[in-house]
Amino acid sequence: MSCDSLRKRLEARLEPVESWSPERKARRSDYDLNPELERPERSLRPAAVLIPIIMHADGPMVLMTRRSDTLASHTGQIAFPGGRLDPGETAGQAALREAFEEVALDPAVVELIGLGDPYETGTGFLVTPVVGWLTAPPSVTPSPAEVAEVFEAPWDFLMDPANHRRDYYDPESGPRRWFWAMPYRERYIWGVTAGILRDLFHRLYGDQAAPLAAAAEDAA
Repeated sequence: MSCDSLRKRLEARLEPVESWSPERKARRSDYDLNPELERPERSLRPAAVLIPIIMHADGPMVLMTRRSDTLASHTGQIAFPGGRLDPGETAGQAALREAFEEVALDPAVVELIGLGDPYETGTGFLVTPVVGWLTAPPSVTPSPAEVAEVFEAPWDFLMDPANHRRDYYDPESGPRRWFWAMPYRERYIWGVTAGILRDLFHRLYGDQAAPLAAAAEDAA
């Protein structure tokens, strides 16, 4: 298993966790696939998500959640643990806190490796992806008020661009809205979550002469 290869790549390609600043600007957004949409002038609300990469004997997996069906927004969608930053928090602190609140993931078993590109959502959040490293599958318990299900998806599936597709929906008014999607078995990973994963692929492997071979080596 080449967990050392993956770890070295993450450390080399991601920004250090301690480099986070509230002044960071969005590098990716929901508008990337929808340039014709009007992008409002606004102050974005800071948020963070934790991308927990878990080492297994047969390769790395990524912990994800399905949001509760009782939530007021984004009901039932696939997501990473995460949410808004509390006053005075860093992105890393918020990601660990939210993961503990949502799925009881013990912060002590997560090593924060680095930061992905800040992502602007159509709903006005600036989301910082925080990548965490777990040497063994953790004990988790979903909070029923927020999370309907916790599951793991293979790293090699998520990092294979053959599984990345552009989907769309047609709103009642306005132009067609495009988004990234990565359907995995019966679960439909899409929107911000898929967009963050797509950007992570490009950040880690996009400049490789053979990106699939590099990703396969990391997942072996």
